[in-house]
Amino acid sequence: MSTSDATTQLSTVMADPGTQSVAKVYAVSFLNAAAKDQSVDAALEEFGSLLQDVLAPHPDFERLLCGAMTSLDAKLNLIDKVVAPRATPLLVSTLKVLARHDRLSILRAVYAACILEHEHRSGRVRVQVTSAIPLSETVMQGLRDRLSQSLSAEPIIQTLLDPQLLGGLVIRVGDTVYDGSVRNRLKQLRGQLRQRCLNEVQRGRDRFSHSAGN
Repeated sequence: MSTSDATTQLSTVMADPGTQSVAKVYAVSFLNAAAKDQSVDAALEEFGSLLQDVLAPHPDFERLLCGAMTSLDAKLNLIDKVVAPRATPLLVSTLKVLARHDRLSILRAVYAACILEHEHRSGRVRVQVTSAIPLSETVMQGLRDRLSQSLSAEPIIQTLLDPQLLGGLVIRVGDTVYDGSVRNRLKQLRGQLRQRCLNEVQRGRDRFSHSAGN
């Protein structure tokens, strides 16, 4: 499973701050252990393969392994019999820790957090760029260069299309959003015009009140 596919598919899950916070704790532990025992890239590839090649094609097995109706002993037994013979001790240990803490339900979120944390440690940052139309390679390269300078990191750009933007770009880096879209500029213009009208009305009222007082 590619890092881009992982974060795209798990965006809904990771949008929950509570899930994201818990998932990151397990992700950091997984990456720290991987750095000591084996290649981090290999560990992440194995983790992703478990999700894509084992759980995704067999939803019944995933429900049995991760579902609330399965007892802890049954989950540990499944891990030993099905996963352990084909996986590294690190992945097996991680699954068992999640099982004992009743966290296997956020397994996919943990993987997404692993990807994002690994990118951060590697001096990379994920950037979501939304535009009204597809961006040319020339525009993308210029954007990539500017982001590299401003972020002091290698940007991993994920592009999205939203025709309602009309033009311009919306750039999201983590929790920060830079909205330079035409739609947003029109919204700001409408707000400014509305405020100007309200100010004119208020000044008219003030002049009327002043005249009436005299």
